[in-house]
Amino acid sequence: MFASIKRYLLFAIIIFNGINVFAHPLSTLRTLPNQAFRPGEVLEYRVHYGFMDAGIAKLEVLPQIETFLNRTCYRLLGTGKSAGAFGWFFKANDSYESYLDTQAIAPWYFIRRVDEGGYKISQNVIFNHFNNTVKSDKSTLTGPDYLQDMISAFYYARTIDMSKMVAGDIIPIQAWLDDAVIPLNAKIIGREKLKTKFGTFSCIILRPMLQQGRVFKDNEDMTIWVTDDKNKIPVRAEARILVGSVKMDLKDFKGLSNPLALVKK
Repeated sequence: MFASIKRYLLFAIIIFNGINVFAHPLSTLRTLPNQAFRPGEVLEYRVHYGFMDAGIAKLEVLPQIETFLNRTCYRLLGTGKSAGAFGWFFKANDSYESYLDTQAIAPWYFIRRVDEGGYKISQNVIFNHFNNTVKSDKSTLTGPDYLQDMISAFYYARTIDMSKMVAGDIIPIQAWLDDAVIPLNAKIIGREKLKTKFGTFSCIILRPMLQQGRVFKDNEDMTIWVTDDKNKIPVRAEARILVGSVKMDLKDFKGLSNPLALVKK
């Protein structure tokens, strides 16, 4: 799917879109420590809508490190597909890809392909963190420092030290979505022990401050349980949407960087 010719096409896209990524020395970018994830990590989730299996979602840090514009990058891949009887009346096949700088933990290139019940989105987005611009197929905008995309925001949040955070603390994240800058700030709700098929995890409860009216009924209609350890992987997420509620549970995992916060197997 990602043959070597694609890398040449990416360079061509950048040139023709006219972004001068060589305007400043690359050494000016920040360096953030990352102990949360590494190449080869795979997280797989079961998505269910009420009592019905709705689909499978997967988040991957692909095994190879890429070189993109003289920077080393993780290649992140997120996919989602409808499953079972749910796919009979609503077929979904979505993919998201991000080239994430291994030092700055900020994206250079974002690819979004959405096909949901005939509704399709195809986006190619280029980030320039030297002049804070983001160029999509439709527009160029200026944003805040180290703007994230929809998938890189998840991995960036995992690098943040939450060990001393308490209920009410906010994790600030700014992201690009559909040619606009939106806040994806996450609020710490608390900590609890969560029982799963893998055992009982010590978890941090997060509540993303989402866009009210876009998909969600309210701007705090999603709750996420992440492991209270250095991995900070989501083990459960619940969301009330405009037409019901969706739940996502960890189905499988491999390639983690650290031991999991398992209290009891």
